[in-house]
Amino acid sequence: MDIKWRNYSHSVVAKVVAFIIVILCLTSSITIFANIEVLHNEDFDIVFEESYYQGKDYLSNCSEVIENIKKVQKYKSKENILNGGTLTENVIAEQEDRLFWDFQYNSKSYNPNLTPEENHKIFKEVYADKLVQAKNSQIKQDLNDFNMALQRLAGYEGLVYYAKNGETEFSNSTDKAKEYFKAFPAYMIFEGYENEVFPQEVNQNTRYYWLSSSTNNIEQQDAIYIAFTQDYLNPRIVEWQDNKLLITDSLYQIAALLIVLIVAFIYLIVVVGRKPYDNQVQLNFFSRIFNDFNLVMCILLVAIWAIVISESEQFKSLNLIFLITLFAASLSLLLVLSLVTHFKNRTLMKNTLIYKIFHRLFSFFRDIYNSGSVGLKVVLIVIGYPIIVAITFFMFPITLGAAAWIAHKKVKEFNAIKEGVKKVKDGDLHFSINASGDGEFAKLAADINSIADGLSKAVENEIKSERLKTELITNVSHDIRTPLTSIITYVDLLKHEKDQSKVDNYLEIIDQKSQRLKVLTEDLFEAAKASSGNIQVNLEAIDLMSLITQGLGELDDKIQESELDFKISHPKDRLVVKADGKLLWRAIENLLSNIFKYALQGSRVYIDVTNVGTVATLTIKNISAYELNISSDELMERFKRGDESRSSQGSGLGLSIAKSLLEIQRGSFNIEIDGDLFKAIIQMPLVQTN
Repeated sequence: MDIKWRNYSHSVVAKVVAFIIVILCLTSSITIFANIEVLHNEDFDIVFEESYYQGKDYLSNCSEVIENIKKVQKYKSKENILNGGTLTENVIAEQEDRLFWDFQYNSKSYNPNLTPEENHKIFKEVYADKLVQAKNSQIKQDLNDFNMALQRLAGYEGLVYYAKNGETEFSNSTDKAKEYFKAFPAYMIFEGYENEVFPQEVNQNTRYYWLSSSTNNIEQQDAIYIAFTQDYLNPRIVEWQDNKLLITDSLYQIAALLIVLIVAFIYLIVVVGRKPYDNQVQLNFFSRIFNDFNLVMCILLVAIWAIVISESEQFKSLNLIFLITLFAASLSLLLVLSLVTHFKNRTLMKNTLIYKIFHRLFSFFRDIYNSGSVGLKVVLIVIGYPIIVAITFFMFPITLGAAAWIAHKKVKEFNAIKEGVKKVKDGDLHFSINASGDGEFAKLAADINSIADGLSKAVENEIKSERLKTELITNVSHDIRTPLTSIITYVDLLKHEKDQSKVDNYLEIIDQKSQRLKVLTEDLFEAAKASSGNIQVNLEAIDLMSLITQGLGELDDKIQESELDFKISHPKDRLVVKADGKLLWRAIENLLSNIFKYALQGSRVYIDVTNVGTVATLTIKNISAYELNISSDELMERFKRGDESRSSQGSGLGLSIAKSLLEIQRGSFNIEIDGDLFKAIIQMPLVQTN
């Protein structure tokens, strides 16, 4: 079930369906929001309002009524305006200042050599007609404002108002008593510094400060009464209720759409770039766009969409808003999902144009830096750093800090190298300088570490050579002195012995010991020649199996005498190696001699020949009669024997001679020990045939 669901959830159809759901939910949410905010000019605060009197429209209408009443109060009457009652000294002074500026800069009558008072007198004479025109124009403007205020007040059906400004009173009602206004279902009374509003919930309106700003300059002797009839309030209350219901339902719709949108969007984020049974991220066509371009395009799409929706009056239609939003949202979502795909692929930064430009520049200078000499690198740093500082002048502290950090790092590396050289000089050959990276200091540290390693190995080899020399002298002295002492002893006995049977026995012992001494001397001489490479080598094509078969035939008597069972395994094809036949057989014979001496009597000996690429491998395995309580490395040393008691007749040079003989033929020799199992491995290069 899980496999089927995974297969379906990663399918193209599922991704397309989720994509469509996200786009439709987002577009529908924005369209519903635009329907409320743009087309109906409403806000979502109405959802939290308990009555019409706590809404924006009621206080907006009240403020507009009060502003118009105050404007009528200001102008008082039509006759007052026509008689110039509204032309205050400030208004006249402003008009004169404006015309005097025009006189000063545009009139030829202005004389800069005269005093301001003299010029002003000339101005009064020259601009007399314009001053009269300006006053008449201001009177006309005030009269127009007065009439417009009266028209707006008359346009409110169901509005009753009364205003008093000093001795001037005006009202649209014959009854001007305060109690008369209080009889209406909604009223506002502002008298001097006191005010009274009804219903009381108006005081709880968050926009009540609108009224305060409109009535804060009413004098003590002035008054403004306004009241609204039921005919005025009823249709507005019904409209408020309808708007609240519409916006509440719209909010629920938007919330449901956003929940579905979030679920579908999260699903898209999880599955985008993935295929069933494939953990690798799959890039698409949009993934080819540079991510920084992608991000800029997303921002521009959102900005253009917002400008088109908010500024263009021709798009004040739900269908057009839906289509424009659908296009912008679809393209933006494709670009966003492309960014998500790159984030999963860990190429979010690498796929930006800025990264590629800087990466190529960095790679270019790095290649020059790494391939050049130290002098070239210094020149690059001296020239390049000021250029970088100039380019990044807006972030100079960061550039300076980076340079200081790099300099500190390089000084630290130099001090580490200096300290390491001092330690190596003082004799600590195992000390290693830690310098990461691949710069000049890192290479210098690696070279110094190599020198230290070489010195350490040379010292170890010298110590090992001295130890081997000491052991060689000790072992040679012991092994030669034993038979030599026996010979001297029995020769001395022969001088005084009269019994012929004992004489014959002594001579036989002397012969055995002399032969033993001869073998030791020859092996020592051969080991010296082999290790020094002072042996003539004639490399030729040798059939390895023929050499082994012929050699075992010659040793058949020893094989029968040792009661060992030889098991030979080899491939059907001939294995022709490049070697010196005599030296190769001498090495194999040394190994077989060890087997005759040290193998467990009656056990099996395995000889395996295999073809391993360019070399032929000969493996000889046998069970030792003695306990092999020694490592393979030690056993390869000269005069080392598995029988540490020295009870056997070997010289301890066989393995060392075999190794030297094989190495001068460009072969290799190794031994392995596993309990009592002794394994010798010979590898020789094969003759390459075309």
